Amino acid sequence: MQARFRLDYPGFTLDVDLTLPDKGITALFGPSGSGKTTVLRCVAGLEHAVGGYLSVGEHVLQDDARGLFLPTHKRPLGVVFQEASLFAHLSVRKNLEYGMKRAGNARGEGFEAMLDLMGIRALLERDPERLSGGERQRVAIARALLTRPRLLLMDEPLAALDVRRKREILPYLEALREELDIPVLYVSHAPDEVAGLADHLVLIDGGRVTASGPLVETLARLDLGPAFADDAGAVLETTLAAIEADGLARLEFPGGQLFVAARARLVGSRLRCRIHARDVSLALAAHGDSSILNVLPAQVVALAEAETPGHVLVQLRLVPDGPSDGPPDGPLLLARITERSRQALGIAPGLNVVAQVKSVALL
Repeated sequence: MQARFRLDYPGFTLDVDLTLPDKGITALFGPSGSGKTTVLRCVAGLEHAVGGYLSVGEHVLQDDARGLFLPTHKRPLGVVFQEASLFAHLSVRKNLEYGMKRAGNARGEGFEAMLDLMGIRALLERDPERLSGGERQRVAIARALLTRPRLLLMDEPLAALDVRRKREILPYLEALREELDIPVLYVSHAPDEVAGLADHLVLIDGGRVTASGPLVETLARLDLGPAFADDAGAVLETTLAAIEADGLARLEFPGGQLFVAARARLVGSRLRCRIHARDVSLALAAHGDSSILNVLPAQVVALAEAETPGHVLVQLRLVPDGPSDGPPDGPLLLARITERSRQALGIAPGLNVVAQVKSVALL
């Protein structure tokens, strides 16, 4: 997918040029007013960026150099907003049938599979007013997908939900990431939401792209710490290896293992862990008399000033088999420590350390 837009407003200019994956979830992340939703509106055709260009796969939806601009109703898009916007006078079934009718899908192809994917089979005969916020959003997502779009746009779909309803819907969004063969543009200003769902991350600030890349690598960049402030951290892709006798789950990843509180997942499941930099401490050697279970050998890669005065961010590369003469090849981690601790421990690039992570700090 390629998108190139420029819009000039009084006091604000959007100027973005993006090349994004044709599959998976791309998160547009940034503070309020940064331009995230404006990008989505340009993609949807609700804003006309002069000189703009948009293609999804082989399909060009806008190319102002050739005088091409498909209006919104002709673009093969599915859209989900903060509010579900279901038709109040129609049942769930009728709302879904509307989506299929719009796509000319009279035979209802994919209908049964969508009911199972979004867990809404038991809701078919209900009216929207009898649904929880999370249920309404799941129906809205299903309706958008039943239009058979080539691109799904999601504008902060969890923003109007409380914590309980967010937890209810997140597993279904994770399932979308695994099942969909189309790209998803997902706007959010919630770091944990982005870390749990996205495959690709685009950071936007002041109408411009400040970073774009695979989620895991991008989150671990030192120069992007200010964009996340106290939420700076890294994501590890892990596999649930076992549920221990004491109730902890053992997660394995290239570079070691972690112990976290057990969750209702099958052994062998792939899980993401977000580790905040503030929850990682450093030591020069492991100590067996500590209550901290997760002690990971690592090597310092680089340092940068943190947003908090008197603190530094330390980028670490986990070492699968402990210190060695060659460069480490494990995943990246971030730690935030005080400048006093940095000096006392002599923290510098190339130093072998151990990263200590409390199990309660893992998501």
